[in-house]
Amino acid sequence: MERVNRVALIGTGAVGSSYAFALLNQGVADELVLIDLNKEKSEGDAMDLNHGLAFAPSNKKIWFGSYEDCSSADIVVITAGANQKPGETRLDLVEKNTSIFKSIVESVMSSGFDGIFLVATNPVDILTYMTWQFSGLPVHRVIGSGTILDTARLRFQLSEYFEVDSKNIHAYIMGEHGDSELPIWSHANVAGRSIFDRIHDHPEKYHVEDLDSIFAQVRDAAYHIIERKGATHYGIAMGLVRLTRAILHNENAVLTISGYLQGEYGEEDLYIGVPAIINRKGIKEIIQLNLDHEEKQKFSRSASILKESMGPVLNKYKDA
Repeated sequence: MERVNRVALIGTGAVGSSYAFALLNQGVADELVLIDLNKEKSEGDAMDLNHGLAFAPSNKKIWFGSYEDCSSADIVVITAGANQKPGETRLDLVEKNTSIFKSIVESVMSSGFDGIFLVATNPVDILTYMTWQFSGLPVHRVIGSGTILDTARLRFQLSEYFEVDSKNIHAYIMGEHGDSELPIWSHANVAGRSIFDRIHDHPEKYHVEDLDSIFAQVRDAAYHIIERKGATHYGIAMGLVRLTRAILHNENAVLTISGYLQGEYGEEDLYIGVPAIINRKGIKEIIQLNLDHEEKQKFSRSASILKESMGPVLNKYKDA
């Protein structure tokens, strides 16, 4: 029997439906099953997506299904959960979404699922950790979207500033996907040249002080988008498709995901945004960058904030 790549998507709200649309348009995966409590909405999504198959780069089987369909899935993508409201931080969502995730993950695992979890729901670092706890899968097969979107936002802002295609800008956001995240300026470059050298080359145009406002736009982007349109979903959906492709195509791609640390960066027993090599097995390796002193301090602070926020939830569910 010919092997097919099956993705199961749990949650067809704004992020989930945008992910399904992007997956179809980019021709990633052979099968896509949509799972959601809102059956009518998800059935409608499946019908609507199928009607676009004639215009897609490759054929795909798309249907509304159930948790049983996860049994032979290569990847289960979770976008379900309560959304961030105006004025809420991502960490404000911890309690309600952990409860939702316990039910989802247990339902997926009861199907016999033995693939890779890809988590996008916020607070993503904590919910990825809880998915690992609830599933019992190895840490390398539970991946959070982490700071993949924040990193893309940083590359976009730097591309606008330096007037260079974002694909030729390499820079990372690390730490919590949230207010304590940090830019890794020490490793940011334009076409292989340090951004500080680039600034030095053109002092009439660029200034080091501008980096603070560039990062602020990245860190606060979600708040500005939520104020204007109620939710962010296109950017993260495309980031999730990028991760899906890296896994299914065994790319060994370096992406800033929420990965489990076991001593890297001086931290352990938490999921947090770090660059990592992603392939068919999940997280192949956490990349350890040589951070400067200030970056090390900020990363440690971000990790502490995550652990503090996760503490009450862990205590509640550790014996559940």
